[in-house]
Amino acid sequence: MIEICEVGPRDGLQNECKILSTEIKAELITKLIDAGIRNIEAVSFVNPKVVPQMADAEELLKLLPKDRNVRYGGLVLSRSGLERALKTDIDFLHVVTTTSDTFNQRNAKRTVEQAVEELSKVIKDGAVSGKGVAGVLGTAFGCPFEGEVPLARVLSVAEKFIEAGCTEITLADTTGMANPVQVQSVVSAFYEKFGKDFSLGLHFHNTRGLGLANTLAGYQAGVRRFDSSIAGLGGCPFAPKAVGNVCTEDMVNMFRGMGVETGANLSLLLETAKWMEENMDRSLDGMLLKAGIA
Repeated sequence: MIEICEVGPRDGLQNECKILSTEIKAELITKLIDAGIRNIEAVSFVNPKVVPQMADAEELLKLLPKDRNVRYGGLVLSRSGLERALKTDIDFLHVVTTTSDTFNQRNAKRTVEQAVEELSKVIKDGAVSGKGVAGVLGTAFGCPFEGEVPLARVLSVAEKFIEAGCTEITLADTTGMANPVQVQSVVSAFYEKFGKDFSLGLHFHNTRGLGLANTLAGYQAGVRRFDSSIAGLGGCPFAPKAVGNVCTEDMVNMFRGMGVETGANLSLLLETAKWMEENMDRSLDGMLLKAGIA
């Protein structure tokens, strides 16, 4: 059984020029729930001046269905983000750092070591508050500025986040630099260090067309939790050319063809993707949007 973490409402929308209303975002999330998605990264507690699309986190959470057995996650990058999150009923905190010093210095004005030190305290306080906490490690498969990021550093950051209280880790390919052989190698090293019972997720971008191939490689290596975005929406305002997350309906279609259960209704997902395309006023990247369901 595959667990989908739908990141469209957050990662999918954060880089879009068109600002959607809070009501449209709530309708999107409701449609995703109707399609069987039960783990949704709904909001981001970041500076609204930096990412205007995410300015309505608190208002959006108030509009979401609360009786559908859904887990809502919110992105946290700092102490101030944690303070905002703890005032809401968000279920899980997604605490994020990249593992590249150059990337961190350019976008957060701090080294990886400094980020881990600060965010470890955020994780501890979030866990003490009763929230679930997942650690998300960006540039885990490569950095657009540095190139290769040492695997030892990625695993070291994961270890410190786990020690601080994270019960899940997601390794993120921030700008779509991963390849399937690398994915299998990294996943194998992670499981060797932390054990196969630890909850590992993967987050891929389709920047270079390898998103689904990398997802399949992760699945073959034993991973069962994957981030994806409806209609292939996505990008990162802090990463050059970080276009398109792995597309939710395309990923579900792949697993469906393989006979692997996802718990999602593919027809409803495709309807939702078409609805999003209408709301964004432009063509989106999902392949089923173009080809339809076989």
